[in-house]
Amino acid sequence: MPHSKSLKLLFFSMLIKTLICNTPHFAAGASHFSVQALKKEITMEIYISIILASLLIIPFALKTFSPYVWMDIVYFGDLVRILVKFVARRRRRPLFFVLDRFLEQTEAHPDKTFIVFENESYTYACTDKRSNKIANALQSHAGYKGGDTVALFMGNEPAFLFTWLALAKLGSPVALLNHNIRTKSLLHCFNCSKAKVLIAAAELKEAVEDVLPSLIEQGVTVLLMSKHSDTPGIQSFSDEVEEASDDPIPRSFRSHITFKSPAVYIYTSGTTGLPKAAVVNQNRILTALAVLSSNGVVSSDVFYLNLPLYHTAGFAVGFIGTIETGSTIILKRKFSASQFWDDCRKHNVTVIQYIGEVMRYLCCAPKKDNDKDHKVRLAIGNGIRAEIWKEFLNRFGNIQIREFYASTEGNVGFLNYVGKIGAIGRVHFFHRKLFPYTLVKYDTERDEPVRDANGLCIESRKGEPGLLVSKITNLAPFAGYAQNEEQTERKRLRNVLKKGDLYFNTGDLMRIDKDNFIYFQDRVGDTFRWKGENVATTEVSDILTICDCLKEANVYGVQVPGHEGRIGMAAVTPKKEVQFDGRKIYNHVVSCLPSYARPRFIRIQSAVEVTGTFKQMKVKLVEEGFDPGRIQDPLYILDDNAKSYVPLTAQIYHAIISGSTKL
Repeated sequence: MPHSKSLKLLFFSMLIKTLICNTPHFAAGASHFSVQALKKEITMEIYISIILASLLIIPFALKTFSPYVWMDIVYFGDLVRILVKFVARRRRRPLFFVLDRFLEQTEAHPDKTFIVFENESYTYACTDKRSNKIANALQSHAGYKGGDTVALFMGNEPAFLFTWLALAKLGSPVALLNHNIRTKSLLHCFNCSKAKVLIAAAELKEAVEDVLPSLIEQGVTVLLMSKHSDTPGIQSFSDEVEEASDDPIPRSFRSHITFKSPAVYIYTSGTTGLPKAAVVNQNRILTALAVLSSNGVVSSDVFYLNLPLYHTAGFAVGFIGTIETGSTIILKRKFSASQFWDDCRKHNVTVIQYIGEVMRYLCCAPKKDNDKDHKVRLAIGNGIRAEIWKEFLNRFGNIQIREFYASTEGNVGFLNYVGKIGAIGRVHFFHRKLFPYTLVKYDTERDEPVRDANGLCIESRKGEPGLLVSKITNLAPFAGYAQNEEQTERKRLRNVLKKGDLYFNTGDLMRIDKDNFIYFQDRVGDTFRWKGENVATTEVSDILTICDCLKEANVYGVQVPGHEGRIGMAAVTPKKEVQFDGRKIYNHVVSCLPSYARPRFIRIQSAVEVTGTFKQMKVKLVEEGFDPGRIQDPLYILDDNAKSYVPLTAQIYHAIISGSTKL
């Protein structure tokens, strides 16, 4: 049987012949024309027929040989539209920022609901006035000076959004602290931003008290979102906010702000050390306005926001994105698989946001008869595996999934506007011209790009995995990390394709297929991802070795069937003449590390293996995983019920592998 493409070509050929041969002048009644006129008429008819045939053929040919070309054209049009709008806003005077877009939306529809949280709702006008009260209360506070950097230590709640808007009105950069971090990590993150003020949620008072002596020593003003505080050095702030005026804040308060001024500090875990504060300037956050609108989100949409606001996904995509579209936010304290679809039905949600784990949790929840009974039409996010993608669509209905790739500090991104399952985006000529990038060969053992005899990187061929690097330009800048030039320099890659060039090292391995779809392969270095969070192994190792019974700790991530990312495991060496104390280590990691960063498995070794340059060896450990049948060393597993690390038996191991025990 002929190939389908051959049949289509045969059809096109026959169509042309039919159009040409059936012109009127091949009929017998054409004898009254002169021979010359007849020739001209026939020639003209042939040209017209060919043009008509071509108009019919081109769409079919494009669909056959370039099935994504129309989507590419539409995407390029969207890209141009976004750039035109961005440039127009850049040229406005006085300078136009995200806050100004919020004020435009408030003026356009003041009574429209902006935020719904638990049993309360807030209109755009109400949100504006509440942020004014916070701004007026803060600017009259003795511990604050205009433009001071302020650290925000809160979970997902309306006060988080009100406070950020208030600080934007005062022209203050904001450090978005992860509300899960404690002690050393908390103090480190706070200090990175050089903040002068800390505003914390009432429920985080104890965490603040743990680092209070250091904050007091630095002269930091600590404000608690409560009406009362009995701790010296922590001032109540809610009472001041309630008494403050809701009068608008004059534009002059933020007249010192430029596009290069820091807007927020968002923390990201690197391959080594404690979290790094990525500097997100006003220009970059202005571009974030386009994320939702470029994916078809409009004012009438209802957006479900259950990802952490201290993360780029929740803050920049969810919050900032809805400011541009003028949509309504359904704000949740945290993700809950059991409440997710009931919330969507209750609030008529039309757009949801995800990271890979969110989709997996939803698919793992017990099936219900009303799984497809909802109004969700669009899901935007990143990190969804191909098999979960398929399962999600089969179970929850025809929801358009817009998978994208981006990073907090990175200067390149991709969007899977085609909907190709498993891909993070599609690459094409126009995208690469605007934002030059490439994939280069990477030596995972030496943890560095492969270079040729001239010292330049070697580009990966199609189908081969390679390290994604993106050229640093005025259109695609890299602002770096606050107070951390060493880590900033580590992300800069020089002499990539020619001497003297400068690229951003994403730290991600990618692959591009023959149809120009790009796929995420893995992360390089020591960072692994678990439950949607990046875990820096060096940070966890440092925390573990603080415990007085451990000498060394080598932390890495291991894969578990049915789970996204890698879960933490540590190969540890106890101190001489000190026995491993599972209960003591459990208490230590629970008090010092957020749940996603706690090593679930511990392997006892007599010595941690290192390379000739004293780098901890992980490859073999990662390959061996946590199978007690394969590993002779003692193995332990974190047990929250026993509040201890208990021996990992073959029975427990098989329960995990079979999926009967979830991690």
